[in-house]
Amino acid sequence: MNPQMTRRTFTKSGMAAALGVTALGATRVLGANDRVRMGVIGTGNRGRQVMAFFQKHSDCEIAAVCDVSKSTVDEANEKLLGGRADACGDFRKIIDRKDIDAVLIATPDHWHAIQTVMSCRAGKDVYCEKPLSKTIHEGRKMVEVARETGRVVQVGTHRRSGHSYAAAAGLIAAGKIGKVTVARAFDTTNMFPLGIGKAEPSDPPADLDWEMWLGPRPLRPFQATITPFKFRWWDLYATRFADNGIHFLDVMRWLTGDELGPTRVSALGGRFVVDDDRTVPDVMEGMFQFGSDRILIFGQYETSGNRALPRQSFAEFRGTQGALYASDADYEVLPERGGRYQEDRESRLEPIRKEFEDGYGQHVRDHTRNFLDCIKTRDKPRADVEIGHRSTSMALLANISLATESTIHWDPEREQITNNPQANDLLHYEYRKPWTLD
Repeated sequence: MNPQMTRRTFTKSGMAAALGVTALGATRVLGANDRVRMGVIGTGNRGRQVMAFFQKHSDCEIAAVCDVSKSTVDEANEKLLGGRADACGDFRKIIDRKDIDAVLIATPDHWHAIQTVMSCRAGKDVYCEKPLSKTIHEGRKMVEVARETGRVVQVGTHRRSGHSYAAAAGLIAAGKIGKVTVARAFDTTNMFPLGIGKAEPSDPPADLDWEMWLGPRPLRPFQATITPFKFRWWDLYATRFADNGIHFLDVMRWLTGDELGPTRVSALGGRFVVDDDRTVPDVMEGMFQFGSDRILIFGQYETSGNRALPRQSFAEFRGTQGALYASDADYEVLPERGGRYQEDRESRLEPIRKEFEDGYGQHVRDHTRNFLDCIKTRDKPRADVEIGHRSTSMALLANISLATESTIHWDPEREQITNNPQANDLLHYEYRKPWTLD
């Protein structure tokens, strides 16, 4: 076992933050005009997308890239970087380099915690793709280590940098649409009937380090419907409710101001009609109740792709004075009127519609820019690790509710399930040796 996997960092967070040091040695103190040297761990579909945005910033240099698939990392290096970066297949080689300031982690979900913790302890700042973690225990550990080492950790929930959502959050916080009691969002696509397809276990591609891909998960034969990309439909490595659902859950939680977390979670769903190799539902809906007297609802529908909201929007916020429909590049407010037994039948506010700069491109451009800026100022980024942990936890709690066929009563401060103690066993799992978070 590589000693990097188990060495602990005995450092006080205050000193680490102030001096920029870790147990593994000093890190560079970057000035406003210095270039950030970055390593990329995971150069598949999402890794390449985010790499391209980092390259748009003149003060960022991608110096090293890593992937367990040699053809994948070589192709990314050649197409995006002209073959200039150092390429490898073991992420620890990047983490151990003293000349790397930060890492982009775009690996499957079950790797995020180990790689983030090791990177922080090695003095690297981290941009970690969403969802933050595979388990709630992992997420809390990532927060603790980020604080202990004084590292900047940005989660790839890029809508936290969206202009339209920031403006909508301000409007809701100012009470313009009254008390919001319900927020809803849905992710819809029609994967019926074939889904991700079916494949028999087989030998892995010759240039894929399959055992390293599995990491802390149990050994098993390779299967072409697991990787590349399709791991999102296998609950050992990810779940669709957490994978894309975190974008919706994070925006709803942000705009309503429910930053701590829900107190009750209930989910229903199953594999109803799609006949493929998946181990996650093709239909799932979760409901989250908060101490603020509000419920958030998210539905992951993969058996029908038609629009689920009355407006072509990302999320709906239903207030007593009006309903707000927020999207990547605009928001719209529809006025409320008095209903049953009410005397005020006139519109309670004027309709509002505002448009903003192009959504996705603006989001990821500014999100990566915010990360680079925070590396230099040492401020917390917009999607700080604690924020990402709280939003990821919502999706993971819904998965636990579905698995236990129960409503979860959640203590968001202690991060414990209070009405079903046995369900707390699902807050983490035992890693395959030699991998550890210690």
